[in-house]
Amino acid sequence: MNIIDPDNPIPKYLQISAWIKELIQSGRYEKGGILPSEMELARICQVNRNTLRQAISELTAAGILQKKKGLGTFVCAETPLAIKHKLKSISSFSDDLRELGIKEKTRIIKKGAEEAKEQVARKLILSPSGGWVVAIRRLRTGNEVPFIYEESYLPYHTFKEILEMDLTGSMYQIIYERFNVTLARSDQTIRAVNLKGRIASYLDVPENTAALFMESLTYDDNNIPVELLYSYYRGDKYVFEVELGRYHIKEDA
Repeated sequence: MNIIDPDNPIPKYLQISAWIKELIQSGRYEKGGILPSEMELARICQVNRNTLRQAISELTAAGILQKKKGLGTFVCAETPLAIKHKLKSISSFSDDLRELGIKEKTRIIKKGAEEAKEQVARKLILSPSGGWVVAIRRLRTGNEVPFIYEESYLPYHTFKEILEMDLTGSMYQIIYERFNVTLARSDQTIRAVNLKGRIASYLDVPENTAALFMESLTYDDNNIPVELLYSYYRGDKYVFEVELGRYHIKEDA
């Protein structure tokens, strides 16, 4: 069986990195073990060395492999299980990590008040002639590994005091406890993306790495939008779980 599926739209280097992770997870290569040479791996995978090196770089950036000059490529960590995010109730990154016993840390990249862009103003139902928002950009990590880059937008007139608060924890908890806002529901849209530029850099992965993008628009119990959240999830770190109800046959009208 070939390691590379030419009909698979996933880039070859990502197929190889997934295969290497499976080797590690199966116990074939334990922590501290050395992988075959790049030349040998390229032969096994039937790719050129540049493609193989891109796969190795992907796993090195993820903290799974370590290259030692003149010695080879070593396994420095077990491949971590992906975090499972259940799409059946509003929950935060803090909640996901707490369930797994992973130490959370949040880096505030930028926060402040800014004039809302057209799409943000429309989603939050702000004045089209100059609505302002609180904009908060954060990097969410677990055990020092970057998992999510977030951009959060909230109506300025309601949440301006949030800029003076500690924003390294759950935003949902702050909104609920400090502003007495009930988070009643959230409309979420998910799509696959390839990470570019600064976002790839924040998440410590090569450009064009596969990721998941989620847009979340959260409403209070009066059906008024209170937060628009753009989240970029590392594709190798997150799994989304959806619970569906009973199947019903649709009757003809």
